[in-house]
Amino acid sequence: MTTAAQTARAVSRRPMADRRRIGRWFLKGSAAIAFVYILLPLIFITWLSFYRQEIPSFPPEGYSLHWYTQAVQNERFIDAFLFSAQLGVIATVIGLILAVPAAVGLSRLRFRGHGLASNLLLMPLVVPGIVLGIAIYVFQTEIQIATSLPILGSLPSLVWGHVLLIIPWTFRLVTASLAGFDRTLEEAAQNLGADRFTTFRRVTLPAVLPGIVAGGMFGFVASFGNLEMSLFLVGPGRLTLPIAILQYLQWKIDPTIASISVLQIAIIAVTMLVTDRFVKLSRVV
Repeated sequence: MTTAAQTARAVSRRPMADRRRIGRWFLKGSAAIAFVYILLPLIFITWLSFYRQEIPSFPPEGYSLHWYTQAVQNERFIDAFLFSAQLGVIATVIGLILAVPAAVGLSRLRFRGHGLASNLLLMPLVVPGIVLGIAIYVFQTEIQIATSLPILGSLPSLVWGHVLLIIPWTFRLVTASLAGFDRTLEEAAQNLGADRFTTFRRVTLPAVLPGIVAGGMFGFVASFGNLEMSLFLVGPGRLTLPIAILQYLQWKIDPTIASISVLQIAIIAVTMLVTDRFVKLSRVV
């Protein structure tokens, strides 16, 4: 091949390499803009939580930790936080008990209506929260009228509603864990004398554990921060943290709510980082 032909080929390849380089830079720039757009509310809320003045204004008059102290010392917020945590833990445990066997069964079995069953388990992620809350409230009202059982406003009715928020997360993430699982490992364990329960406990469960933990964590966060459904199902004398925040905002607008939000985000972030240290959530998330 002559020198002129090699030069012509190199020149023809250069525009293609330049276009690829421009495409990579454009993709990275778009990702950076999207990332900043997502983090921007968090940045402003964190900044607002350190304002000294009661009524937010710009520029700030100074910075202080007063609002964090006030948030921690507010008994109404503390009680609502503890109730939301208790509710989230109970709903998460029940949701895991229901969703994990469903995910394992639907990932192993193929039957008529398989797709319908999977879609029904994921439906609470698609239906708006306020629609789901109204539907559950009406359903519970009809049950109470028919059976005379004290269902409305009770703790079991609220837990039942929050369990519906846990199931889709756990089902989806456990199913994702099982998608790449090699079933020959189970067959090898059974050939070596292990029964089905032992095989599930010693082989299958460790493989899907990241999905179970991730589903439980995301489900707990969804339950802990839920407002729309809780407004319809919570009973008198009970307050979840989102409802307590909403009621506080009806009378006051100060950085206390911003400080509470920052504390929530910090607790959830630390929990996820610690959990990922021992259970690699990045495998399924």
